Amino acid sequence: MTTIDELRRTVCDLHAELTRNGLVSWTSGNVSGRVPGADLFVIKPSGVSYDDLTPESMVVCDLDGTPVDSELSPSSDTDAHAYVYRNLPEVGGQVHTHSTYATAWAARAEPIPCVLTAMADEFGGEIPVGPFALIGDDSIGRGIVETLKGHRSPAVLMQNHGVFTIGRDARAAVKAAVMCEDVARTVHVTRQLGEPVPIPAEDIDRLYDRYQNVYGQ
Repeated sequence: MTTIDELRRTVCDLHAELTRNGLVSWTSGNVSGRVPGADLFVIKPSGVSYDDLTPESMVVCDLDGTPVDSELSPSSDTDAHAYVYRNLPEVGGQVHTHSTYATAWAARAEPIPCVLTAMADEFGGEIPVGPFALIGDDSIGRGIVETLKGHRSPAVLMQNHGVFTIGRDARAAVKAAVMCEDVARTVHVTRQLGEPVPIPAEDIDRLYDRYQNVYGQ
C-alpha cells in the first residue's frame, strides 16, 4: 500500500471512534490527516453516513483544500483544516465534532477551567474558546490557529460551533476530541455541585510534563 492508501484507511477507521464515543450525530464531524512528506491531506467526504465510509471514499486534498483525486466533495470544514495545515506545520491530524458537553461550553463562549489532573495531563491548562466564525471559507481555521498558537491545549472550543482538535497525527487529534468531551462533562457535573477547585499553575506544569514526557511506553 502507498502512504496515501494507508492514511486513507487510518482516517476512515478513526471515524468509528467518533461514533463509538458519542461525539457526533448523523453525518456531522470529521477527521483529517496530513500525508507525510507531501503538501496533501486526507479528509472525510461531505454528507456521507458514517456507516458508508470506506478508505476509497476519503478525499485527498492539497493544502489549499482542493480535491486532487476524488469525485466526492470533501467535508464542509476542509478550508479550515487546510488553513491549519498551512500555518501549523507540526500538526499532522485534525478532528471536528459537535460533542454535547464541550459544545455547550462553546455556546456559552466559556473556556473549560483546568480543575482535573486529566486536563493538566492532556491539555496543559484550560481548554480555550476561539472566536465565532461562519463556515464557507478559512475563517474558522484562522480562529483555530490564532487561539492555539503558543497554547498547550490541542483543543479549542469555537464559539457557538463546536470542538476542533489538533495532534501530531490523526489518532492523537481523535484522542484529544474524546478527552475534551470527557472533561467537559465532568466539569459541568462538578459545577452542579458547587464551585470547582482550580489546580495551581505549578502543579499543572508538573503534571503536563510528566504525562507528555514520562507516562507510557
